[in-house]
Amino acid sequence: MRVRHGCDYSMRNKCLALLLFVALVVVGATTRFAIAQEAKLGSAQQTQIESAISKFMATSRAPGISVAVVENGELIWSSGFGFADLENHVAATSATLYRLGSISKPITATGAMQLWERKKLDLDAPIQKYCPAFPQKEWPITTRELLGHLGGIRHYKSGSQDDPEAGNTHHFDDPIAAGFQFFANDPLVAPPGTKFRYSTMGYTLVGCAIEGASGEKYVDYIRENIFVPAGMTHTRADDRFAIIHNRTRFYSQDKSGAVQNAEFLDSSYKIPGGGWLSSADDMARFEIAILNDRLVERATRDIMWAPQKAADGTTTGYALGWGTGNSLGVLDVGHSGGQQGTATMMMLVPEKRVGVIVLINSDAADAGALATDLMKLLLGTDAGQKKQ
Repeated sequence: MRVRHGCDYSMRNKCLALLLFVALVVVGATTRFAIAQEAKLGSAQQTQIESAISKFMATSRAPGISVAVVENGELIWSSGFGFADLENHVAATSATLYRLGSISKPITATGAMQLWERKKLDLDAPIQKYCPAFPQKEWPITTRELLGHLGGIRHYKSGSQDDPEAGNTHHFDDPIAAGFQFFANDPLVAPPGTKFRYSTMGYTLVGCAIEGASGEKYVDYIRENIFVPAGMTHTRADDRFAIIHNRTRFYSQDKSGAVQNAEFLDSSYKIPGGGWLSSADDMARFEIAILNDRLVERATRDIMWAPQKAADGTTTGYALGWGTGNSLGVLDVGHSGGQQGTATMMMLVPEKRVGVIVLINSDAADAGALATDLMKLLLGTDAGQKKQ
């Protein structure tokens, strides 16, 4: 089961539509901007990929898209299409920073597995060993269960913008303490280990475990131990007060399909599960670092990518922070993300050492569908079946 939707946001649109620019976006969708990497794709394959992106933009009305392609464990092509900022006609590039949404979860999971590999974090110990601030519940909860969405922690109470979590407007300096005030005292939705219940809140607890095991703030640990060794020099927390170069604007669509500004969100309370900003180039570097065993060892990676099982033996299809699938005829791993003003997809086929990143500055687009189509082109498959 590859996670197609980050489950972070259910859209409700109120803002003034940017009707003046819709035609510009659709007509200009074929325009490609600022390749950040010397193209190593074959010309025919690159043409196919650009054509697929152009068609997707025309039908989805996505204002801007950034895409990166990894082959043989290296970045071979990346580009931006459309606009990062419609009002100021700023082109999207492969360096444009998008909200990652739930693609933040594999980043957090990799940090946790790194600490496990270093024997600093016991995945099966009660979470309070590393996070004593979290209240005791009726049953013990482990980091392994939280990583696999088996911890019994609830997700958002609703998908409405009026939900104080899904549509949070307050800024917090400490994402762990901030997240706790929303859910820490709530009852569990199921005994840990028994049911798959997707939960961004559960990843705040994973972030707390990382802090306890490492002795560092979550954001600092991830920056020093994931971003720096991977070469992700522009990835950072989504801070609405900071001046962040290359950050995109965030868009949605009204009921008629017209592009408009997205609902407001301050994601500072949920950075571990959905609060990072990154670019297509930086996320490709993350894929490369994972494929080349630079963040965790191969054996650790295999454990991280193994689908989890509930207590009754049912396989959930979700691994430790990563979704898994085989619709292309070969194992793929990755994650999607969706929240106000963004739709994202990270997809890897480890056996082929191929990866795709799709980042879109609209919550009305299906990044997973485009990523899957691009992966089929890279693998030379048709409707998920290998060509003979």
